[in-house]
Amino acid sequence: MSKPILLTGASGNLGRMLTKELSAAGYRLRLTDIMPFPDELPKGATFVKANLTESLAIVRQAEGCGTILHFGGVSVEKPFEEVAGPNLHGLYHIYEAARMFGARVVFASSNHSIGFHTRPQGNQEKLDADCAFRPDGYYGLSKVYGELMGRMYWDKHGVENVNIRIGSCFPKPINKRMLATWLSYPDLARLITRTIEAERVGHCVVWGASKNPDTFWGEDHRDRLGWQPQDTAEDYRAEVGAIVSDDPVEERYQGGGYCSIEYSRKGGFSPRDQFDLD
Repeated sequence: MSKPILLTGASGNLGRMLTKELSAAGYRLRLTDIMPFPDELPKGATFVKANLTESLAIVRQAEGCGTILHFGGVSVEKPFEEVAGPNLHGLYHIYEAARMFGARVVFASSNHSIGFHTRPQGNQEKLDADCAFRPDGYYGLSKVYGELMGRMYWDKHGVENVNIRIGSCFPKPINKRMLATWLSYPDLARLITRTIEAERVGHCVVWGASKNPDTFWGEDHRDRLGWQPQDTAEDYRAEVGAIVSDDPVEERYQGGGYCSIEYSRKGGFSPRDQFDLD
């Protein structure tokens, strides 16, 4: 019998969807979240309310698991002190548990780790997975930390990890930007299945987006997983293709509205190249 899977953040929208899909596929799930699980527990699944900052609670839940799907923590832009506990200290507890029990970590990273890259125009090259980090806030910065934590734990301890830079994972796109960044629920569920089943992944990064012609993103490590998206935001172009904001910062950068939060830079935009002065 395969080892159980630990899913953190199980009470969130993506956690609930993955609980349903993975349980239906026959996986044994251990669910945890700081909030109560709002749905009926699937057959064979267990739920324990736990805080990511409590290392012993995480260790207890991770014992015997083959994969840790880490979707827990602060999932939107918040002040640094609110992000630091669950997203920095909490992630450390996840990786220490993975090292202790030989588990693979699947980390829900984010496009906000690279949000201050400008959106490609015309024939401009798209971003590959090895691009420079350019986080657009404290939330995005915590995702940079998470990916680098995975890099270090693979190099130093041999802990395999998959880092999914999730774009916009919603039932459907709601604006023009999401024609590039949308990730359908079924595509995410199929991706997670491959992160569990792939024989060997090392440390890898995958752009979490569906098969969108307008995508901002290029090469990644999806071939290690055997995953290709099947859905596309193009089906919604007529519905959302004209929906844009009146904020030039939001519309310039890949991170969208997160780039505008507390944006106080004087004298125009940040440089297109990370080391340029203007």
